[in-house]
Formats: sequence, structure tokens, C-alpha cells
Amino acid sequence: MNSIDLIILNFNEVRRRSIKVWTSIPEEKLSWKPDSEAMSCLEMVRHILESEHYYHLAIKNRGSLSAFDSPFENRPFTTVEDELEFAEHYRKQFMDTIQSFSESDLESIKVDRSESGYIRDLGDMLLRVAYHESVHTGQLLDYLRTAGIPRIRIWD
Repeated sequence: MNSIDLIILNFNEVRRRSIKVWTSIPEEKLSWKPDSEAMSCLEMVRHILESEHYYHLAIKNRGSLSAFDSPFENRPFTTVEDELEFAEHYRKQFMDTIQSFSESDLESIKVDRSESGYIRDLGDMLLRVAYHESVHTGQLLDYLRTAGIPRIRIWD
């Protein structure tokens, strides 16, 4: 197994576990949030999916985008399943892009996000994208604990 295969495996494992958490949120709790400043559960799911699309475009661009016309913007929030179905096309494109990279690309391609405080090798950037999802999925587990909702077991 090469590095690209491992990165894709990591993305797939992170998403599989995220989906377990996301789909365990009772429908009546999708709009729950811990305070008025926070994202709701469903807004957090959308944020993760939309951010992955942004990161995909930034990676292809080799840096931050000067403008981002999000296909997720102005879509009504409905269900986790609807969000996943809508994002499926973008996810496939992202995985295809990752698959197109070579081992040497992981070190030689730089992604310039200076305005966010960093320039990273492609390999580092790809791991950061998966980590972003992991952190927010962990946040959702905390949301569920705070709201008194049973948490699904993700460590299988």
C-alpha cells in the first residue's frame, strides 16, 4: 500500500465514522446547538461537507481561492441523508483528484494558504482536511453528550 492509498483509506475511515455519528442524531435534534453562537448539528455537518469541497478546490488551485461560489450556499437544510447525497458528487471528485497524485506530488506540491498562516506540502494538507472533519465530528459527539442524547459507538 502506498501513501496515496493510505491517505484515501484515512479519508474513507474518517467519513465512515462521521456518518455513523451524523446519522445517529435524532431528527428532532438536528437544529440543536449548545449556545446561540454555535452551529447546529446539521449546520456542522454542512460545514464539514462544504469545507471539504473548498479544500479540494484550494488544493487544485495550489492555494486559497480568491472567491468561492459554494454549491452548498442557499440550499435549505433538510436531513443528514440529503446533505450526504448532495455532497456525494463533490466527494467523488475529491477522491479522484487525490488518486491522480503521485507519491512525489505529496512533497513537491505546495498549497499556499498564507492568509490563514501556512503553506503546506500536499500530503500535509490532505491530512489536515481529514483532521478537520475528525475534529468537528468529535465536537458533534460532545454536542450529543451535552444534549443528553446517547452516543453511537464509533470505535469498531
